[in-house]
Amino acid sequence: MSLQQKILDDLTRAMKSRDEALTRVLRSIKASLLEKEISTRKGGKSVSLSDELTTDVLVKAAKQRKDSLTQFRDAGRDDLADIEEAELAIIENYLPKQLTEQEIRQLVEDAVAKTGAASPQDMGKVMGVLMPQVKGKADGALVSKIVRETLGAS
Repeated sequence: MSLQQKILDDLTRAMKSRDEALTRVLRSIKASLLEKEISTRKGGKSVSLSDELTTDVLVKAAKQRKDSLTQFRDAGRDDLADIEEAELAIIENYLPKQLTEQEIRQLVEDAVAKTGAASPQDMGKVMGVLMPQVKGKADGALVSKIVRETLGAS
């Protein structure tokens, strides 16, 4: 079963069980998936999204929730921040297991060795090798930070 189908099946179950929070989040994800389907159509034919494209949509939704969460906490709106946090937890259930910082550091070291990078100017080479490996499994900002640290950039 594809990830997209799992989300749709879970939405149906959430609606039947009258789980309002889960239904709200999954409907939002379904809408985002539909937008992605429409934008990727070829020749007017509807195509089901691959798990990779579905994961991209989920990563984007999770990032939006994290940004909102930060803004609400900074503004002292803990009530809204709690809602965003709950929605983020639901979305993260559908994402691949996230890499630990130590695992990311190991991948960065491997990519630096593979590319022969020696200075901050080589960051693009390292990121080019690294990002396909960590896509959907790690926050890009954290990966970038670790690469900068490893290459000695400030």
